[in-house]
Amino acid sequence: MSKLETLNDLLVHEIKDLYSAENQLLTALPKMAKAATSSALQEAFEEHLEQTKEHVKRLERAMEQLDGSPRGKACKAMQGLIEEGEETIREDAEDSIRDAALIGAAQKVEHYEIAGYGTVVAFAERLGLEEVAEILRTTLDEESETDRKLTSLSESLNAEAEVAKE
Repeated sequence: MSKLETLNDLLVHEIKDLYSAENQLLTALPKMAKAATSSALQEAFEEHLEQTKEHVKRLERAMEQLDGSPRGKACKAMQGLIEEGEETIREDAEDSIRDAALIGAAQKVEHYEIAGYGTVVAFAERLGLEEVAEILRTTLDEESETDRKLTSLSESLNAEAEVAKE
């Protein structure tokens, strides 16, 4: 592990963490889509998979601007969130309840990503790296929009889950 001596070092460190997180999601999202029973939820996961591919490319572009590689760090937080998501998939649950749980797992991931991207945008702005900040801000905006979509989907699916038990 390299020594973090400057805010720029920390920015690079955090981008590498996000790069690892996004790459882990490339494997997890298809599993979540397959486990979902709601077609709307499946579509949401598939749409986010395509976005995630773009997020990876943006992180690579940001690191090019910083003359570095995004590789070299494993995001342990995302590993844990994905493990929880995999446990959700394996739960013995009614379909609508599993879908509600999958949305919860996905929102935990989104909130982690929103926090991470918010942090790196702030660092890049502080360092005067406007092009890097803009690249990262685009992804932050998409992650926030995905969270809003999941909330909306959750409201309708949770109502269905509640009705299913009555």
